[in-house]
Parts: sequence; structure tokens; C-alpha cells
Amino acid sequence: MDPDTEVQRIFKNEEEVDDEEEQRKKLMRPPSSYGSMKSDSDNTEEEGGDEDDEADDVLVELPEPSTTEETGVQMIRSESPETLYTMTTMQTKPPGAFVIETRSSDLEDFPEDDDEVDEDEDELLVTNSPEPPEPIEPDDAMQTDENSQPGKLHPEQDMPHVFKSIQSTLTDLSKDDLLNFKMWFHQWERRITLTDTICGDVLDFVDKTLEILGEERALSHTIHTLENIGKFELAKKLDKQCKRVLIRHILRGELNRKHSALYEGVSHAGRQPLLETVYVEPLITTCSYGGVDPSHEFGPRHLTPLQVPSNVTYVGVTDLFRQQKDDGTPVRTVLTTGIPGMGLSVCVAKFCLDWSEHRSNLDLQFVIKLSFRAIRNLRNRQDRERPPSQIMSVMEMIEFYHPDLRGITFLDEENCKYLVIMDGFDRYQHPLDWENAPVIHGNHTKAHPDVVIVNIFRGTVLPGARIWILGRPAAVSQIPSKFIDFTTEIQGYTEEMKDHFLTKRFIEAEVAAKIVAHYKRLPTLKILTRQPFICWMAAKVFERRFRYPDYGTEPPRLTSFYINIFVIQSNRRLAFYHGRMEIKLVWSAEDKQMLINVGKLALTMLEKNTSVFYEEDLKEHGLPFQEVLVCSGFCSEILTPTSDGRRQFCFFHYTFQEFMAALYVFSMFYVESKNILDSGSRIPKIFTSSKWSTKSAAGLVHCAIVRTFNAPLGHYDMFLRFLCGLLNPESHEDLLAGALYPSRSPKVDGLDEVQRLLEQTIQKAPADRVENLKECLREMIQEDQ
Repeated sequence: MDPDTEVQRIFKNEEEVDDEEEQRKKLMRPPSSYGSMKSDSDNTEEEGGDEDDEADDVLVELPEPSTTEETGVQMIRSESPETLYTMTTMQTKPPGAFVIETRSSDLEDFPEDDDEVDEDEDELLVTNSPEPPEPIEPDDAMQTDENSQPGKLHPEQDMPHVFKSIQSTLTDLSKDDLLNFKMWFHQWERRITLTDTICGDVLDFVDKTLEILGEERALSHTIHTLENIGKFELAKKLDKQCKRVLIRHILRGELNRKHSALYEGVSHAGRQPLLETVYVEPLITTCSYGGVDPSHEFGPRHLTPLQVPSNVTYVGVTDLFRQQKDDGTPVRTVLTTGIPGMGLSVCVAKFCLDWSEHRSNLDLQFVIKLSFRAIRNLRNRQDRERPPSQIMSVMEMIEFYHPDLRGITFLDEENCKYLVIMDGFDRYQHPLDWENAPVIHGNHTKAHPDVVIVNIFRGTVLPGARIWILGRPAAVSQIPSKFIDFTTEIQGYTEEMKDHFLTKRFIEAEVAAKIVAHYKRLPTLKILTRQPFICWMAAKVFERRFRYPDYGTEPPRLTSFYINIFVIQSNRRLAFYHGRMEIKLVWSAEDKQMLINVGKLALTMLEKNTSVFYEEDLKEHGLPFQEVLVCSGFCSEILTPTSDGRRQFCFFHYTFQEFMAALYVFSMFYVESKNILDSGSRIPKIFTSSKWSTKSAAGLVHCAIVRTFNAPLGHYDMFLRFLCGLLNPESHEDLLAGALYPSRSPKVDGLDEVQRLLEQTIQKAPADRVENLKECLREMIQEDQ
């Protein structure tokens, strides 16, 4: 043998020894699994292999099929499904590594060419087992900050715990029971095919069900199927092991069913839009100024020194409980407020829907809704049906509305992170004694609902919970600041958000573009659509009217929008705070008189050229504090008190104050035939004489024009426009008939004289008044389609 051949033989023997040593080490490694998850039917005996010296083919040792005395099922492993966890095997292999598919029994899948083997023999061999290594969640792997989204699930609510629990439970079944279980499971869940049911061992079956159904649904079906085949002890054992997952599954289902669709206006079965398709998140800021927009068509109306929010003060609705207090600890109690129409309830719905669909706040084990309206109903129910000595604990309140939570102890644990949403603070309507209420401890301590609420805020009840409180400014302002960790305010839409909201609702881009362009033709409506409620109203109204081919040639009437706001908010007051059914929303004489008095208050403020009023102003006009400031939806509280500590209030926008003042003047003229503007004001020079009777419509408008011209520009101009708009028959004969006025009310006489008056005034008026007078004329004569 020549020297060269001898050297090649020595190196070849050394390489063969190295390959055999590497194969021996691989066989000694324990099988990979879901952590410690491994099918009990697996046998560790493996089939040996030898090496063909001539071909240098790589042979892979495959597990030997085996049976167990307990199940009697032969382990014929099928193709392992590519779940989140099996995918991590491919994700965690070293770069450039050669992966051998051990799942295939066909050795023709591996390279047989000598050249291929020679090229790859230096590469690392990695076994791609059906049971991957320690589970890795890609979403959380890079999450180093506990305050970042979407958060990490509790270990007992995560996939590995559910997998282990189901797998260990099913391996306790005998051969016949396991087959019976699979057949029942297949009948009730057709997404699990018969092949998935029969082929493979327990681990394969569990893996497939989790992949297709998800952990919560798979767990729920497993428990129900065990009960169906009479294995009640195993079902009870699995229920106990995975109680956190089941409770979360129940709460997620409730929230998803309740909030997946958005109920807007008068609901029609099957016609509610999905929240995801129409939701646009408004600005939420930590810099509060009462939410009242000072913008106005005739110049800003500064209610109070304006705090303009900066970008750093904005926070997303799903990130409210990612905030920290000044000392660096997580916030417990978050307060969110906003003027009527800002979409408090819709923001709650979005938060709940994102949590229920695993998009955010996964670290919150449970999200429980316990509204103040629900607590008020329990309180009134106690007063009506129970003796005064009968009281309730907070857990009894929760269990009353969430029966599936009865008996759970997780909420008493210190490390249980969960959220209780308490919205509608303004709907509780009972005074709370913040300082003198007895201190109670524990979630099961019984007390009067008023006392329970105060202690929830204190943190002595539900101490481990995050508390989210929502309500209107005039109501939540009574909560002591020491009980609130973080205060936010919803401030509505920017110009871009308005356009996005209006275009997102419509499939046809042409219709959306028409609506966006149309609402911007009115500067006041453009300002007012900052509120999501009014933005929705514009979308609904214009969508319906653009079905007419000739609509859109003229700008829309502004008065009709304000009448709709007035009627809708008044109906909501009766429904939300007085419990009246939608079919019984008939305004009583007391309701109408209160609304007229609100208009009288607005006129008084307009005459004083102020937009702020106080509690004594309400008393002077015979208005109840709670009804006007909290329930009506017309007013809001300015969160900055005066130097003497008095609380300040205003209408939700200055133009609505002007509308209410005009409504009061028109109502006195229409119902009682009184012209309250006839006060002997100085007549401007453009009017040589007053030939109209003060008792006529023309006389009423003449008096309003006189006031407008005697005052600075912008003082009474919008008031005059609304007054002319209310004279339009479609306003008082259609929109307000059956509500503020009797049905089939007659229309105002003498509108031709009013039209001639306005046309003559336009010809003689100063240049800066002409445009508004033209708008007044259009508001009075234009017909809505």
C-alpha cells in the first residue's frame, strides 16, 4: 500500500470514529418536549443503526413503536402539527445547521449522494423532534419591560400549563375510555377530523386540539367530554387544575359578545356595525381643562386659562394601566372623564374587546365589569325587598352579575393582577360620605353599598385590583384626589381623526369623500365634530341624505343638527337616569319646563356675555343641580375652581348655549305668544322705522337683529342664526313636534314677512354682518331632504 493511500485510510477511520461518538451522544440525550411534557406511552428504547462504509449514508435512529398496559394504543406518530411551539424548533436552530427530519420513516428523504454528504459532514446535525424544546413565546421573548404591550400571561393561564394538565388527565384513561373520549370529542367539535382523532398518541391529540381550538376552548371541550363519558372525577380534577383559564374564558366570552358590535342610536337587529370596523381612538390626555373646546366661528370663547395638551400627555386607552405613579409604583386607580358625547363607553368597549381577543393587557388575569348603575340597582333592590340590616359584600355584588365567579378565591390573592371596570359614576346618583364612612377590610365583609364603594376607592376592599372609574366631570369631581392615582380626559378627535372616522364607516370611497367635504362647509359643524357622538351623527345624517341625487348643492342646515343633539340627549337622560323604556320616552310637563328653564339660563348668560355659571345661578332659575349638570348631557364642569373655591360650570360648547337661548326665545313666542326681546332697545340707523308688530314673527326677528347690531360682532350673531333656523317649519313642525311641542303643532305664520325683512337687512347691513345674515336666511327657508 502506497503512503498516500495509507494516510487517507487513517483520516477516514478517524472521521468515522467521530461520527459514531456524535451519534452515541445524541442517543443519550433525553427526548425534547413541551418543557417536561412527554407522552406516557413513549418508550425510551431506540432502534440501533449501523453505517455503510461504502456509501457513507447517514442513518437516523427512530423511536420504536410501543404499547402501554394502561391505554393499549400503539404509538404511531403522525406528522406533528406546526403549532406555535413546534415552530420554535425551527426558530431556535443554530444558523446554517442541517436539520434531520426524524418524523419521516422514508430514508429516501435524506441525501444519498456521496458529494452531498461530504459537503455537509462538517455541519451541525440538529434533531427536529415532534416535541420541541422549552416553549418560547415569540411575542414575549423580546419583552423586557413589564409595562410594555401586550403583556405576559400568568403561568397557570399559559399554553404549557393547559397542555400538561390535559395530557396528564387523558393518560389516566384506559384504552377503551380514551377511544370513547376521542369519538365524543370528534362528534362535538367537527374541526377535529377523524384522522386527527384516531392517529397518533395522546400527545399528538392534545397538540392538535390546542392548535385548532386554542387552549381555552380545547380545555372547555375536554372537561365537557369527560363528563359526557362519565369521568366526573377526572373532569373535576382538570377543572380545578385550570380554574384560572376557565374563568378567563368565561369573562372573555361575555365581554366579546357584549362589545364586538357597536350599538348606535336606535338599534336594529342584525344591523349593528362591528366595533373594529368603525372605531377610531380619540385623544386621551393627562392634561385636563374640562374638555370644553373654546373654538368659535366668531372668535374663541375662553372659558378659563386654556391648558393646551402636548404630545407627551397623550396616552392610549389600552395603556392606561401601564402608567406609574410619581414613586415608580404601578397605578391602582385610574379616573377617565369627558364631556357628554366624547365616547367614554366606546373606549371601555375597545379596551374590553382587545383584552378578550388577546391583543393587549394579557397580564391582567381577569377583567370584571361592575358598573355603578348595576350597584345602584342592587342598592335600590335591597331597599325595596330586603330589611335595612341586610347588606352585601363586594364579592356578592360581583357574583350577582357574574354567577360563574361564585366561590373563586383568586381575587383574594395578593399576586392576582386583575381589573374591575366601574363606569357610569354619574349614574349612581346617591351621595357618598368619603370621610366618615366606616373602614372595612376584605372582599367578603358585608356593608351598605355606599360604604363598599368608598372602601373600594380607599383600597381596603379589592386591594389587589386595578380600578378603572369613568364618569362625567360634574359627577367625578366630588371624588377626593387622594383616592385617584391617575386622571385622564377624553378630548375627542383631531381633524385627521374626523376624516378617518367618516371614511372608515363607508365601503364606497365616493360617498365617504362627499360626506367629508360636505360637513366641512359649515365652520361650526366642523368644530363640533370634535366630539365622536356628533361625528357619528353627521355620518348617519349625510349618508341617508346623499341617497337623493340632488342633495349636496347647498350646505347643510346647522339648526337641525342642534335640535337632534337636544332631543337625543334629553331622551338619554330619561332612559339612563330614570329607567324609562325607549318606547315610553314621552316628555312630561316637568321635563319640558326644566328644558325651558335651561334655555332661560342660557339667555341670561348670553346677555351677560359670559359662558360660566355657578350653583347659585341654577337655584335662581329653579334648576335641580343633578338633573342639569350630570344627567342632561348639556353641561360640564370646569375642573379649575375659582379663587374663592366655587365650582364653575358651562355648556359643553358655547354654540349650544346660544342655541338654547334661541330655543327659549322661540318657545316663549311659539307657545305663549310672548316676544321677550321687545325691551325698547335703540333701533340702528339702517332701520328707519319698525313697521312689524312685535307679536309677529317678523317683529321677533326684527328685535333680534336690533340686539345683534347693537352688540359687538359675534355676541348675538349665532343666536340670531339659530332663531331664524327654529322658524323653519321643519324645525318646529317636524323635529320638535311630539317632544318639546305637541304633535301636529301648527307652523309659524308670517314667514314671508321675515324673509323680506332679512333680504332688506342684507342690502343695508355693514359688510361684516352680511355673511351671517345670508346664513340666517338660508337656515329659515332651506328645506331638508
